[in-house]
Amino acid sequence: AYRDVVPFARRLVETFPDRVLWGTDWPHPNLKDHMPDDGLLVDYIPHIAPTPELQHKLLVDNPTRLYWG
Repeated sequence: AYRDVVPFARRLVETFPDRVLWGTDWPHPNLKDHMPDDGLLVDYIPHIAPTPELQHKLLVDNPTRLYWG
């Protein structure tokens, strides 16, 4: 599940490393039938942000700058 989006998400992270954020749209209020597995989505982070530096930007630096910078 969700493997098909990895190349696209990885391209975004690698092309715009200082502008991309991680988000799951939790708690998925508008879905009626299929509810994404948030744990599985989080497991994909190392595949879309393959280095510790990219992961830190995606999960820490960019959100901090957007919300508190």
